[in-house]
Amino acid sequence: MGQTIYIIGAGAIGMSLAVFLTNAGKHVILLHGRAGRNTDSTVSLTVESNGTTLSASIPLRSLDRLDRLDGLILLTTKTTGNADLAARLAGKTGKSPLVLMQNGLGVEEPFQNAAFPALYRCVLLATSQVVAPYTVLYKPVAASPVGIVTGDDQTLQTLIQQLTTVSFPFRAEAAIQAVVWEKVIANCVFNAICTLLETDNGLFHRSEAGLSLARDVISECVAVAALAGITLHARTVEDRLLQISQRSDGQLISTLVDVQQGRETEIEHLNLAVGRLADRSGKPELAVRTRLLGELVRMKATISRGILV
Repeated sequence: MGQTIYIIGAGAIGMSLAVFLTNAGKHVILLHGRAGRNTDSTVSLTVESNGTTLSASIPLRSLDRLDRLDGLILLTTKTTGNADLAARLAGKTGKSPLVLMQNGLGVEEPFQNAAFPALYRCVLLATSQVVAPYTVLYKPVAASPVGIVTGDDQTLQTLIQQLTTVSFPFRAEAAIQAVVWEKVIANCVFNAICTLLETDNGLFHRSEAGLSLARDVISECVAVAALAGITLHARTVEDRLLQISQRSDGQLISTLVDVQQGRETEIEHLNLAVGRLADRSGKPELAVRTRLLGELVRMKATISRGILV
């Protein structure tokens, strides 16, 4: 069966991975990402994908009750808790590889600052949505790339082999930061516009007006990425965005779900992070629309949580 795969975060992506990997014969333990969750149990999870249904019984444990995580560690939680998780994981992981499966700019910084020795970044090219308790609707887009933050190529190749299943494939990527930026730009579009309009991901392939606004955001973000030394082409990013829009038509973006449920969003690591980079570079005019959409999402999320603005 091989080494244990620990999945931190029992959200839609974490549950999907747990089911696919367990069905592929891997030993999987799902961990609560939030502090204070001290109950251990076994949960029956179901993933619906492309007309098929897979189920698995997965042990669900508390991270805080484990002294050591020996194996492969996948982080699928919201980026808002990374600083806290880096502190709680310190001393528990040894040399075990930690793969960050999160969206946004700079999400690896807390773990770099804590000197995690084997740190990898994954850009998820799949969508997943909880549709009922312990039931997930999953839609693949393409093989998800994984690259090195700190670590080595041999370990990268090994973890790709361990993680890849027919339904949820992965691939090694040398230029991971460029791919991170491409996904960040797509998320700046989906997580802001779909959230503000309260609509699903299919908007951009259905609506020319929606796509026109998306192009404005893409153009701004590509210009800001160039300030960070990342060269991207707006048309390539747009093509990927349309691919995601078509394949996840009908699904709600995670930020909209967070707002609806009164939770904190990841917009700080998306639109607002792009805006901050433009500001630090002395080019705030490059991210006017991107920043504004992010600020509106932040206000919408604040209001949904019952906090006056």
